[in-house]
Amino acid sequence: MVPAYREKYNQQFTDEKYKQFLADLDKEAGYHIEFRIAETPIFVPRSFEDKLIAGGKEILNTVTSTDYHKISDGAIPPQLKVPNEDARPQTIAIDFAICKNEEGELIPQLIEAQAFPSLFGYQHWLAIKFRQHFWVPENMSHLFSGFNDATYIERLRQWILAGEKPENVVLLEIEPEKQKTRVDFELTKKILGIEYICISKVIREGRQLYYEKEGRKLPIKRIYNRVIFDEFVKRKDLQCQFNLVEDVDISWTVHPNWFFRISKYAMPFINSRYVPKTQFLHQVTTIPDDLENYVLKPLFSFSGHGVIFDVKKEDITSITDPQNYILQRKVQYAPVVQSPTGPVKAEIRLLYIWLPGEAAPVLTINLVRLSKGKMIGVDYNKDLDWVGGSVGFYAL
Repeated sequence: MVPAYREKYNQQFTDEKYKQFLADLDKEAGYHIEFRIAETPIFVPRSFEDKLIAGGKEILNTVTSTDYHKISDGAIPPQLKVPNEDARPQTIAIDFAICKNEEGELIPQLIEAQAFPSLFGYQHWLAIKFRQHFWVPENMSHLFSGFNDATYIERLRQWILAGEKPENVVLLEIEPEKQKTRVDFELTKKILGIEYICISKVIREGRQLYYEKEGRKLPIKRIYNRVIFDEFVKRKDLQCQFNLVEDVDISWTVHPNWFFRISKYAMPFINSRYVPKTQFLHQVTTIPDDLENYVLKPLFSFSGHGVIFDVKKEDITSITDPQNYILQRKVQYAPVVQSPTGPVKAEIRLLYIWLPGEAAPVLTINLVRLSKGKMIGVDYNKDLDWVGGSVGFYAL
């Protein structure tokens, strides 16, 4: 997106460097990373960075307000409501598509906001690896708000550990060793010294939770939760003593109720030039004639599951629970990244951490996904190059 930087990067890129880059990632991870890692980062100009930050602030002003907190009670399925909710989320991710407006100017458009932890360990590591293997401008950083390598890691420590001993904090997932994002679990363990465990391994004794490590039973005081509710509910085969919704003596890095509060559910309530028009499906009085310009999304799904991109009238009329869907004006990704094999679309995720005592969430790091397909995601980018997970660098 910064033409001079893009040109220089592409000129110096070679397939051999890329192979060495991937081999280094796998070697340090200790296993083969399964998801596709893009050949390039992106270089974001200051003018667009300012729009990203402005858009993020407008969205956060809505979803962190007292009024929205009351409204979003309806987002939480009663059977999945977890007791002892924190007054605010400690992390928020905001996904923006890079688009163009009618004047041809680049503008971010909200895809989704999530109060759920993302790849905080992995994204920092990936950015460092890009610098080691490829040319990246010295005057750009993948970190925001004045953070450097040391202060970023310290912020993760303050947030995730919150004063607890590492052995009393666990990263919780469903069969984490089988997850594609396992590399982030490994890096978080390396950085902070906390274990990642399957929810089926949690031991419950009354209000206390424990896990076993090297023959010892250790108390769990704090949970870095990466369990997605809809996946957990589907896994009837898991034998668990703890089911997330029970009243136990632990704290959360982000309370699970916020997973529902700040989600696609929030989009109809946000009035911003950075947010496409969105309605709850049950509030749509007239089905638009130009459905090709809309996308239909289930509220409570993750990673694009259940999204209907090419919407037809029968898709809408066949839904029996329209209150659990949104109809969103489709955004048109602009092919803004030039690759040797053609233009590439990009989506930027801004990652915030909100510590106690801070007035607002603080922007810390970012995640980028590159695509040549109709949508961002693996299914739309099979057998393509210069696509996949990446990171953005921004002017210091």
